[in-house]
Amino acid sequence: MTADSMSTTDVEATIRVLEDARYAAVIAGDIDAFTELAHPDLAYTHSNAQVDTLDSYRDKLRTGFYVYHRIDHPVDRIIVTGDAAVVIGEMHADITAGGVRKTLANRCMAVWVRENGTWLLLGYQPTVLPEEVR
Repeated sequence: MTADSMSTTDVEATIRVLEDARYAAVIAGDIDAFTELAHPDLAYTHSNAQVDTLDSYRDKLRTGFYVYHRIDHPVDRIIVTGDAAVVIGEMHADITAGGVRKTLANRCMAVWVRENGTWLLLGYQPTVLPEEVR
């Protein structure tokens, strides 16, 4: 089955696998694996509202600015339209950011695009969950 003839269900399954792979890559500190999944124009927003490009995010991973200890990322919904897929879910994590250990609880949206038959992460946007719903 070619990428163009994949059903919505097939695309959703593919995106779930890719989401698992990207989170596994950052937990493992495998920057090359993350890079293979990312679009060159990646816009990676953090829960503190800072935005990284692919290059700046990789640099922060490489230098240990971001160290991911644990990530849970339940997916609520995947919306597929044409060559784009939007993942709606949550991201709960224990990380070290800039030398400070933190626990994150976010709603999040990830945007994947298909280029030349390959799905790539184009954007990520978390929103901090209020204390009462964590």
